[in-house]
Amino acid sequence: MHAYKYDFLRFALKRNVLRFGEFTLKSGRISPYFFNAGLFNTGASVAALGRYYAQSISTSGIGFDMLYGPAYKGIPLATATAIALSDEHHRDIPFAFNRKEAKDHGEGGVIVGAPLQGRVLIIDDVISAGTSVRESVDLIHGAGASLAGVAIALDRKERGSGNSSAVQQVESELGVPVIPIADLEDLIAWLEEMGDYQQELEAIRDYRGRYGA
Repeated sequence: MHAYKYDFLRFALKRNVLRFGEFTLKSGRISPYFFNAGLFNTGASVAALGRYYAQSISTSGIGFDMLYGPAYKGIPLATATAIALSDEHHRDIPFAFNRKEAKDHGEGGVIVGAPLQGRVLIIDDVISAGTSVRESVDLIHGAGASLAGVAIALDRKERGSGNSSAVQQVESELGVPVIPIADLEDLIAWLEEMGDYQQELEAIRDYRGRYGA
């Protein structure tokens, strides 16, 4: 496993973005862990998060021409990732994001930043139902660009209403890869290696057995 994945999980735990306990999800399931990317809410933490995105994207080898951040959470994520790609990987990549409501004065429109063109990589925090991704794809295709893939922070690898996870459904439906910085298997492997979270590890394994995709 790439070291940056463990570093990312350690970083998320330190920032209280990753927590262990009992958490009721929107689905009604009781999860033994919770991941809230909204708590990456300082300059230093968002800068570090952008570096983890940039590392996972570069490691994946995916081809893309620009980044797109869905409003609202995707806006700082795409910005931080673009900065990290320039600073750490020497790739000056354009980026754009959308407004929730079209602007009827000034430059107008719903897209801010670089024009949507070429192969567009969406940067988001997680994929739960895939609604945000599908809305983004409509905007990207409407501009005449193509979808390269989606980069997210964590893939829970958890079944939805069927046997597939939301990530698997997006990959199957759109025909593009979803690139997580880390996923559930990485989390389990990291906890196994640390050895300090046996109770949490067993709870997560049990949860995976019941709801894993």
